[in-house]
Amino acid sequence: MTESKNILTDTFGRKHTYLRISLTERCNLRCTYCMPAAGISLSPKSHIMTYEEIYAIAKEFVDHGVTKIRLTGGEPLVRKDAALIMEKLASLPIELAITTNGVIVDKFIDTFKKIGLKKINVSLDSLNTDKNTFITRRDYFKKVYDNIQLLVKEGFEVKINCVLIKGFNENEIIDFIELTKTQALQIRFIEFMPFDGNKWDLEKLVSLEEVLKQVYAKYDASSFIRLDDAPNDTAKNYQIKGYKGTFAVISSVTNPFCDSCNRVRLTANGQLKNCLFSTTESDLLTPLREGKSITTVIGKAVQAKQKVRSGMDTLEKFKDPDSHNNRSMIAIGG
Repeated sequence: MTESKNILTDTFGRKHTYLRISLTERCNLRCTYCMPAAGISLSPKSHIMTYEEIYAIAKEFVDHGVTKIRLTGGEPLVRKDAALIMEKLASLPIELAITTNGVIVDKFIDTFKKIGLKKINVSLDSLNTDKNTFITRRDYFKKVYDNIQLLVKEGFEVKINCVLIKGFNENEIIDFIELTKTQALQIRFIEFMPFDGNKWDLEKLVSLEEVLKQVYAKYDASSFIRLDDAPNDTAKNYQIKGYKGTFAVISSVTNPFCDSCNRVRLTANGQLKNCLFSTTESDLLTPLREGKSITTVIGKAVQAKQKVRSGMDTLEKFKDPDSHNNRSMIAIGG
């Protein structure tokens, strides 16, 4: 192989075949763990990638081995040309997926079907209307829940992303799992992670161990199944015997999956992040607009990727506020 074919393989032998692209920093919700209470300073419109630039950068990654692209935000579907972007990217030889808050997802079902997009992750952190309004700072619970039911009915592969925060929603773990009894959903419990302005505290974290403790207390051991994880999976997957759906835990803090990481992220303003927790970024948009090759920039960024969570290889390092000198989640891309 030539050097150009190896630009997505890092110094630890990890091959990066999964690109997450944020389409926008804007969102119609204001989730507390994603956006600071005062909001964020949005990038000027001229700094945001156009759909042509998104396609050009994506194609560069696909030419070097990316096989899956997930669209994120902000809320990707609030972007006016979201359907056009999806149609352009679907022309590439990839698996295309999306993460959304579900508020307006019903408006895009025909687009999803047209381009063959089947995998949809929807964020939902509580099954209680008031608690959901509190954490999203908006009253859209019924709309989101109804849209989840609609997606399932229409045959999409739906995962519900639930960020667990101690003292807020850890008492709903079993309620979420019970949704999988009659519906082919996957519930994904995500450990609370530190980002700029989200008031992260280790004491608020609900760990993999704590989730499983509740599961063992509720369900008989013989009915609790540990499923095989897919290669490069971020989640540890489980099922209750006889249930249609499954559930999983993404333990980015207490039990990371860095050894098998195959993903990189592109922010809406064209910055490449080689790790979700990385405090450094590589500018792809400027050289692209100058007509220069971005291949070398991508290669250097991937080569600079650290072995574990941008160097945060212990829980003690998570407690250091300097380790959280990162963008807010909304500006990175969920």
